[in-house]
Amino acid sequence: MSPRHARRTAAVLAAVLAVPLSVPLLPAPAFADAVTWTVQPATEAGPDGRRWVERTLDPGQAVTEHLAVRNIGTASTVFALTAADGYLTDKGRFNMLPADQRSKDGGTWITVQRSVTVGPNETKVVPFTITVPRDAAPGDHPAGIAASVLSSSGTVSVDSRVGFRVMLRASGTVTPAVAAGRLTVRYERSWNPLRSGTVHIGYSTTNTGNVRVEPHARAEVSELFGANVRAGDAGGGELLPGGARSDGATVHGVWALGRVRTAVTVTGAGPPVTVAVSSWLVPWPQLLVVLTLVALVLAWRLLRRRFDRLLERARQEGRRSAEGST
Repeated sequence: MSPRHARRTAAVLAAVLAVPLSVPLLPAPAFADAVTWTVQPATEAGPDGRRWVERTLDPGQAVTEHLAVRNIGTASTVFALTAADGYLTDKGRFNMLPADQRSKDGGTWITVQRSVTVGPNETKVVPFTITVPRDAAPGDHPAGIAASVLSSSGTVSVDSRVGFRVMLRASGTVTPAVAAGRLTVRYERSWNPLRSGTVHIGYSTTNTGNVRVEPHARAEVSELFGANVRAGDAGGGELLPGGARSDGATVHGVWALGRVRTAVTVTGAGPPVTVAVSSWLVPWPQLLVVLTLVALVLAWRLLRRRFDRLLERARQEGRRSAEGST
């Protein structure tokens, strides 16, 4: 791998892993040069306690916000300031696009100076402008803004960023909506005939609306034509517009008595959405017990009949012996 490629790869990985945008008040990890810093929303006077910036603006509108960079390190440091589109990682954490990916949405609405120099144990407030395009579609356009320091180790450069969300919403008609799909069902039976089994459920949720939502899902498994119904929590969490997530659920107490209907209902984002699938499950442990009992009964009846025949034959021989002696 070339030094240039190594620097680029390390920068991308560090950008993904080292940006605690969902926890902006935590300081960045200290490096060998003792650079540690925080970034948070602010007013002109300083940090204002917000976790992130959240604004609803009209198309064509421009506003000024502020961020505060605090240098907890022991040396004066130059911090690069950047803005980019926001997204959720596979673990549900908010992040912003790495430096080598071009923003196309909310990140392009933000204009901030390229860098700021902050002395040791000093906090500096920096303004940034949010300008909504005149043709912006109604709904949420998530972004992030961060301060970064480039640290070097040999031929590898690591771009470490700390920042916070900038949740932007263009005014207009908002439509919260989700879709559920890709429902899979796996039954885990207990071979103890006196114990029920477990249904493992997998499904996906997609934000098909134009605003951020936090849907919740519930799973339900019914058998014996609804006589036995078991339910369980199926998870949930934040979804940005166009985002998708794979989730799962576990439902206990299912006996697998024939036809089983499994359904997942997602609520909290527009009308409830339900996806369901039916399957046939065979209660093999219980069937084995029944078959064993039937076999034992048949064997007992067969032995009983044979014993009765032998007993009747002995009686007949006894009567013939008695008649012959007379």
